[in-house]
Amino acid sequence: MGFFESTENGFSTFFSYYYSSLMSSGTDFLLKPVFLRGFSGSLHLVLLFGVFGSWVCQRFKMGNREGSKERFRRTRSLYHKQTLICSMGVCVFSLVLCLLNYFYWYRNGWSDEELVTLLDLALRTLAWGAVCVYLFNLGRPKYPFLLRVFWGLYLLISFYDLVIDVVLYRKHVNLPVQYLVSDVVSVVTGLFLCYVGFLGENEGEDAILEEPLLNGDSNASNESESNKSKGDENVTPYSNAGFFSILTFSWLGPLISAGTKKTLDLEDVPQLDPSDSVFVGYPSFRNKIEAECGTISGVTTLKLVKALISMAWKEIILTAIFCMMYTMASYVGPYLIDTFVQYLNGRRNFKNEGYVLVSVFFSAKLVECLTQRHWYFRVQQVGIRVKSVLIAMIYNKGLTLSCQSKQVHTSGEIINFMTVDAERVGDFGWYMHEIWMILVQIVFALLILYKNLGLASIAAFLATVLVMLANVPLGAVLEKFQDKIMESKDKRMKVTSEILRNMRILKLQGWEMKFLSKIMELRKIEAGWLKNFLYTNAMSSFLFWGAPTFVSVVSFGACILMGIPLESGKILSALATFRILQEPIYNLPDTISMMVQTKVSLDRIASFLRLADLQSDVIERLPRGSSDTAIEIIDGNFSWDLSSSNQTLKDINFKVQHGMRVAVCGTVGSGKSSLLSCMLGEVPKISGTVKLCGTKAYVAQSPWIQSGTIEQNILFGKEMEREKYEWILEVCSLKKDLEILSFGDQTLIGERGINLSGGQKQRVQIARALYQDADIYLFDDPFSAVDAHTGSHIFKECLLGVLSSKTVIYITHQVEFLPAADLIFVMKDGRVTQAGKYNDILNSGTDFMELVGAHEKALLALDSVEAGSVSESTSMSKEFGNISSTNWVAQRQENTDVETGKTDDTVGTKGQIIQDEEREKGKVGFSVYWKYITMTYRGILVPFILLGQVLFQLLQIGSNYWMAWATPISKDMKPAVSSSTLMIVYVALAIGSSFCVLLRSMLLAVAGYKTATQLFSKMHYCIFRAPMSFFDATPSGRILNRASTDQSAVDLNIQYQVATFAFSSIQLLGIIAVMSQVAWQQYYIPSARELARLVGVCKAPLIQHFSETISGSTTIRSFDEESRFRETNMKLTDTNSRPKFNIAGAMEWLCFRLDMLSSITFVFSLIFLVSIPEGVIDPGVAGLAVTYGLNLNTLQSWVIWNICQMENKIISVERILQYTSIPSEPPLVIEENRPDQSWPSLGEIDIRNLQVRYGPHMPFVLRGLTCTLPGEMKTGIVGRTGSGKSTLIQALFRIVEPAVGQIKIDGINISLIGLHDLRSRLSIIPQDPTMFEGSVRSNLDPLEEYTDKQIWEALDKCQLGDEIRKKDGKLDSTVSESGENWSVGQRQLVCLGRVLLKKSKLLVLDEATASVDTATDTLIQETLSQHFSNCTVITIAHRITSVIDSDMVLLLNNDSPNLGAGLIEEYDSPARLLENKSSSFSQLVAEYTFRSNSS
Repeated sequence: MGFFESTENGFSTFFSYYYSSLMSSGTDFLLKPVFLRGFSGSLHLVLLFGVFGSWVCQRFKMGNREGSKERFRRTRSLYHKQTLICSMGVCVFSLVLCLLNYFYWYRNGWSDEELVTLLDLALRTLAWGAVCVYLFNLGRPKYPFLLRVFWGLYLLISFYDLVIDVVLYRKHVNLPVQYLVSDVVSVVTGLFLCYVGFLGENEGEDAILEEPLLNGDSNASNESESNKSKGDENVTPYSNAGFFSILTFSWLGPLISAGTKKTLDLEDVPQLDPSDSVFVGYPSFRNKIEAECGTISGVTTLKLVKALISMAWKEIILTAIFCMMYTMASYVGPYLIDTFVQYLNGRRNFKNEGYVLVSVFFSAKLVECLTQRHWYFRVQQVGIRVKSVLIAMIYNKGLTLSCQSKQVHTSGEIINFMTVDAERVGDFGWYMHEIWMILVQIVFALLILYKNLGLASIAAFLATVLVMLANVPLGAVLEKFQDKIMESKDKRMKVTSEILRNMRILKLQGWEMKFLSKIMELRKIEAGWLKNFLYTNAMSSFLFWGAPTFVSVVSFGACILMGIPLESGKILSALATFRILQEPIYNLPDTISMMVQTKVSLDRIASFLRLADLQSDVIERLPRGSSDTAIEIIDGNFSWDLSSSNQTLKDINFKVQHGMRVAVCGTVGSGKSSLLSCMLGEVPKISGTVKLCGTKAYVAQSPWIQSGTIEQNILFGKEMEREKYEWILEVCSLKKDLEILSFGDQTLIGERGINLSGGQKQRVQIARALYQDADIYLFDDPFSAVDAHTGSHIFKECLLGVLSSKTVIYITHQVEFLPAADLIFVMKDGRVTQAGKYNDILNSGTDFMELVGAHEKALLALDSVEAGSVSESTSMSKEFGNISSTNWVAQRQENTDVETGKTDDTVGTKGQIIQDEEREKGKVGFSVYWKYITMTYRGILVPFILLGQVLFQLLQIGSNYWMAWATPISKDMKPAVSSSTLMIVYVALAIGSSFCVLLRSMLLAVAGYKTATQLFSKMHYCIFRAPMSFFDATPSGRILNRASTDQSAVDLNIQYQVATFAFSSIQLLGIIAVMSQVAWQQYYIPSARELARLVGVCKAPLIQHFSETISGSTTIRSFDEESRFRETNMKLTDTNSRPKFNIAGAMEWLCFRLDMLSSITFVFSLIFLVSIPEGVIDPGVAGLAVTYGLNLNTLQSWVIWNICQMENKIISVERILQYTSIPSEPPLVIEENRPDQSWPSLGEIDIRNLQVRYGPHMPFVLRGLTCTLPGEMKTGIVGRTGSGKSTLIQALFRIVEPAVGQIKIDGINISLIGLHDLRSRLSIIPQDPTMFEGSVRSNLDPLEEYTDKQIWEALDKCQLGDEIRKKDGKLDSTVSESGENWSVGQRQLVCLGRVLLKKSKLLVLDEATASVDTATDTLIQETLSQHFSNCTVITIAHRITSVIDSDMVLLLNNDSPNLGAGLIEEYDSPARLLENKSSSFSQLVAEYTFRSNSS
């Protein structure tokens, strides 16, 4: 053919020449559709046979290669999924075209050409369906050669068909438009398949090499390792995803796919992209703040907002562009509806106008779908970044807060800043563009309305403005209520946090229900504001759901008044416009409410960041080794409260050389701990100079232990040096303790060291300090919590041995440790009254003489007991003969028998006290939803709420249908009803629908409020009635997370989420649920649900770490470990963000696919409307269907989004319900077993075969104790740290229930009476002195049972009366959180005051005087002897002088080779035990006396 030579004449010449050549040569059949469709059908038939033959061969071969099948199953070709989707698309497209043509030609008759076309389409459908099945089961790394050849031929034929279509079109030959559409689709898909088949081979092979590494399945033995590293090392595929993958969210496919096969765990969730990580975001954010404000303390809300915007400005602009494109695309539909209705009515402007309209509708939908999905994803991404940097900022601020600032905000409040406020600011991204977008949407809407309704659009504009203005007062009221809710929530969280920390003391005292009522009172105030907020919100909901109807009534009314003719096309266009305008107006209350809440949160965060930090210039740090002086203070004046005229430390002047040992002593409250704190830079300086040279380590008086293993606590961020570590364990006497613990130094310590004794905690602290190898050591009374033997050992080995060359400053109340010091400071009233060596100051002043005198007096008492007469001990032994040494052999034998039965101790992770947080797995059970909706009035409101919504929907659809039916299609048609009837019916329907909304909104507010209140009450009651073991094993962060974040969701979100799901489902009815059931529920929900649960689980460690950091900030700063803790916080923040980021992506992954599905459905319905003959369907009703169809994708996405959000949010209810089913303690009162009012009258305690452990998987701590503690006598319990002394007391108070055996008090088995009856009749001064925020009065008498006179008497008896009279508020003097503005010794005296008020017959002193000096200890002992002379007093003490005057001594052992741990080694009177010089008690006393005398 000669036309190939003339290509230079251009493309058009080529077509015309080609056509004429064909015609002239008699080959015109090549241009006929019959030939084209017939050839295409034949090719597809060959393909069908080829695929079938290939499949048969493959099945035959596979029998011999079963093993290799599995190996190849994972080696997919490049773009395998996309190829599969493309093939499926061609198959579906061919099927739809086939059906449309069939129905159309069936009505209008057949021709040969049409039959061949139908046959071609049917064969295409079958062939491409077979290709889909083949590709799905493809087990090879490359596509088969024949398949790729077919794709090449398919592209050539499709291109040839398209060329012929263009040629015929230019020659004005009439062609059905379906041919053109079909050929364009075929060329596009052919190009993609050829690219994949021929050009993508190399990339495909690379993908094969990577795939097994990604899956981690290449070797079963490596599975666990790969799983661990998967989440920790793999960065999200989003980082390296291509354009197509990002566009369609395909990068999330592997994670969602994994979620369908197994329950997702944190290690399955990949790491964040570096740009989303707080490690990248925070430094730049901090720099921006500092550039703007100078320092963090100068930040204002405006500057904080500026910094946040400048951090995310690129994303803000990008999302704004997406938002604008989405808005424009969404108005294309309403704009064209009138044209579409007129087209259906027969008015044609040009040929194929219907198909052009369909193409424009589809393109607009496509743009709308893509821009909305990426807009939503990006704002969530920004939200995660913003939340992360704010959390980091709040955390870092918490680490540097001054003491005064901490009194302004407690740890509970600071946790609220992090869990509620930072989250809320992060969530604001959703609403960021709503404000300006509403204005843009209104402008577009008015333009469309003006086109359709003319001047009546002005009325629509005024009505819209009126609706907007109604927001202003509502917004102001909502802001006020939101403020109050947050304020009252802060107060409640503050109290909850403090109560959880001190739950043990509340249970010991029997006060837990009183403190629960305190929380309930605070919740009542919060609930009052919540009720106002919800009801106001319901009113705003009523106004705004009615707003679009109101605007349309005003618009159509104006049309009638102005005489503007109403046509159904114009009305439908207006209704579609109102429907789009409805969304921003619906969202307006939410947007305003969210803006209000965000502003409140930003104000709160900014005010917190402005709080004063610790003074940075308190200490002048000298370079290490630059001076002989380690610490020097010149003219130092310090005060914890700068506003107070009473200074804490006055006129401090001293110099400590390197290598010196300095002791600090003085009475309770003299300023000893404050002196150490000023050396650490913790106390605000008024004047003077503090110089410090070298690194420092600090041991606090109240031990601060982190959750984690013992090893982690000792290393404290340092590298493990095994030899040094083992040596330090030996020095701190920790080796034996670790042998007892099931997991040794890998034992997980509970929150605040809950599963260690006081002495063990103190020794772990000392080991931590020693491991740091610092230059200067500051010890705040480290020997008070350990027994005499251990105290001597540590003093000798640590202070005199390991630290002999270091500078050591130690506070002590034990006079025997003073002579070893090179320098002693004696303190009184905040001044150093004496300073010098022991012998030098002994005679130079009275203060030191008083301390030493009290100690010597206690020693004399000890000597007199040792020299006590034999006759006394004989008479004692007669009185308690049943416990004498003859029976002791039997007792020992019994104990040994118990010891041999210990082999069942659980080993494995179950043995750890702290277990990983429990999370439900799999689908959220229907029972959770059922409990939630039936909690209020047994669910009776639910049908009425649903009825309100159903009626609203029916009336809405009715009013729209009425307007479409009652108005003419064009001007020349007669209206079906008069204008007045048209408007009266429309207004009546509108008013009816508005009242349905009002009913529904108010009932929803009532149901939500009542349910939230009931859930709160149930959860808190169950928590307060939980046994102590629950609090030991549950970090308070987990409980606080539920009490703040989850409760907040229940208060403000979940009722709307559940309701919105129900409402949107009613709107959508069943069609889409059926269509997309398989697509989303089976595939998406499992992953999203587990990710949502992971968010909840990952949040608790973040809160926990934050809470621990705030309480241990002094220790952290003293070790200069701030940067490590900041890094840990950032890691935990990123860990929390990982599932959130993937939830955001997964949501858009799903919605994108649903949008595409609904858009395709919509387009096919439009093609159907365009293709059917004119007059078959009423154009008005068809137009109404299209207006609803325009909303199909939005509505479908909304339903699915709500289902998913509801599943995610309902997890908060699930988590709260978890805590409403905690196993409870035994009843507080058992009516049929109530003891007499006078019980216990004697106070005799009979213990029989008592075996106690802290949990079914924990080892026994007490292993079969049997003894009788006589009534109205004093019994001392001694033993080395960890021997079970405190456990015995806990068993007495039933904090732990005996596993075996029983305890009787005056003949009554304490296990058979109510807990409140037991605990309220006993008194205890606990080992950790506890005070609560409030006043002195509320701390001494929380149950408000005593008069002021009685309280003052108790205070005088416990030596605190004069101290409190000095204070301005007297009994109403403030006590800060945990009593931090009182010294530990003073707190101990307050605990004594409580006991003196209560006057119980049975008193327990658990290390009651550990934190006071010897003089005060003697006074306390005298006070107790005087007021409890006829009571049973049980004393646990490490000071021998505190138990030596007891009537009986019980010595527990924890390391005897014969007895093991938690057993009685000796029990007799002190005199009798001291007679036997080989007894353990004698050795203990001898050691104490020797240590004291050597001093």
